[in-house]
Amino acid sequence: MNIAIIIAGGSGSRMGQDIPKQFINVFDKPILIYTLESFQRHPQVDAIEVVCIDGWHDVLWAYAKQFNICKLRWVISGGKTGQESIRNGVFNLEGIAEDNDNIIIHDGIRPLVEPSVLTDVISKCSQFGNAVTSMPYNEQIFVIDEDGNTTTKFIPRELLRRVSTPQAYKFSLLVSKYHEAFEKEIGIHGSHYTNTMMTELGVRLYLAAGSDKNIKLTTKDDLELFKAYIKANKESCLK
Repeated sequence: MNIAIIIAGGSGSRMGQDIPKQFINVFDKPILIYTLESFQRHPQVDAIEVVCIDGWHDVLWAYAKQFNICKLRWVISGGKTGQESIRNGVFNLEGIAEDNDNIIIHDGIRPLVEPSVLTDVISKCSQFGNAVTSMPYNEQIFVIDEDGNTTTKFIPRELLRRVSTPQAYKFSLLVSKYHEAFEKEIGIHGSHYTNTMMTELGVRLYLAAGSDKNIKLTTKDDLELFKAYIKANKESCLK
């Protein structure tokens, strides 16, 4: 099976709204539902679990019914951090998922994930045991000196990749490494995500295709860009 874990446990304070940003309506549909629709429509995705902010579980189930997200099987509570939320989602699948199942982790506020990206992540995970969405890095990166104002060293951008979600891992690898990480407190603090945790625990990651369209909605500017994408897509469909 291919099971998606959608992380929607954050409050989204940087968006400056009264409700969690994943539930902000854009053209009469919550952002999170746009994300879930991408997984609902993909023929290789068998089931969906959402790690949801407390107090919004019933709202999510109601929206899922309204927008026919019939692959949604589980809604569970998030943790205090992103890593705790992912851990909760992974541990909830113990006794449900099989060792060889592909578990796809994705941010609920990345609603523009494309079918081709999901397909490649699933394919690479099936082949190698894990897959992380990636894109080339097109800017120059310099390493600053101790004074903070000068530099004599750069990192060739050919050696760099930007990574995001979706990411996929075989369930046996994912659950064992989350148990190890929280027992040893490795790769679980600060901005760590599953991919950085895995590398700190010695796992080699395999890169899958990405898309510049797959933006994360963090600020009001991101929200306006998303609205523009949706509006342009609607207009093209009407032509």
